[in-house]
Parts: sequence; C-alpha cells; structure tokens
Amino acid sequence: MVLFPARILWDKGVGEFVAAARKLHERKILAKFVLAGEPDYANPSTVKQEQIAQWVEEGVVEYLGWVKDMPSLLAQSNIVCLPSFYGEGIPKSLIEAAAAARPIVTTDMPGCREIVNHGDNGLLVPPRDARALSRSLVHLIKNPDLRQKMGSRGRVRAVEGFGLDVVIRKTLELYKKGD
Repeated sequence: MVLFPARILWDKGVGEFVAAARKLHERKILAKFVLAGEPDYANPSTVKQEQIAQWVEEGVVEYLGWVKDMPSLLAQSNIVCLPSFYGEGIPKSLIEAAAAARPIVTTDMPGCREIVNHGDNGLLVPPRDARALSRSLVHLIKNPDLRQKMGSRGRVRAVEGFGLDVVIRKTLELYKKGD
C-alpha cells in the first residue's frame, strides 16, 4: 500500500499522487493507493468531495477520510508518499512515517527534505512532477529489500533527530539563547 497521510489539499500534492497512481495502474503495476485525511474546507486549496469520489469511482485510489488509528494504518503501508509543494514546516506525517520504519517518497522542499535523505531513508522528487513521483514509487514498489532498508534508516533518523529527548533538548537550548 502507498499511503498519502495528509489533509486532502492540492498544495499537499494530492493531484500528483493521483496522477502517479493512475500511471502505475495503466502500466499494470500492482499497488494500492490510499488517501488518509480530510479536505479542509477553510483552505482555498482543498479538494472537493466530488473530486475525491470521482477518483475512487475511477478505481485509482481508496479514500479513508480521517483516520483515528494512524499507527495501525502505517503498519499496513509499504510506502508513505507526500508530494507536497505546500509551505510546510516539518510534516508530522513524515516524522510518523519514519518512526514507523516506512520508506518515504516526498518532494525536495523545505520541511520535507529535513526528514528524508535522498537514497537513504526515502526518495526526493521535484515538486509538481507526477512523472518523477511515479518513477520513484515504481522503484520502491519493485524493490522490497530497498524499502525495508530505507524504512530502517528512517526509524533511526526519526529517533536520533526527532525523538522526544532531542526535541526537548533543542527547545531548551532555544530558550537559553533568548536570555
């Protein structure tokens, strides 16, 4: 399963995710593409429910909506994909994916690239490039050993760079600098 865990916004790259899923389905590459999240109707970049329903009816993606138990869903996934070109901080969904030892495909954008070292714990693609996204996904879909290796490296990266102890220490260092 290739998982898109985010608000269903165009800026989060959902259009590119669906386009990549469509390309892989056309090429008969077997993979399930799942959207986990809800539209954000206060955001002008939100995807309308009718569009999501059309994608589901087309058979390109499955749509779960808001998911309460993300750890279980991450455990069922093989790849986490967030092709965002949104002005991200560090996406919590990518930290969670790394902590769950899942390989990540995301964009070479600030915030996203702070989680993924290209070729180590995932793959970075140019923003708004569904073709590069589909190539990277195919590469991981066809290489389960690489997925496992990248997932393990991501887990190490999450613990060493984003674990609670690290975040508390860095936060206290910032407070001390303000004195």
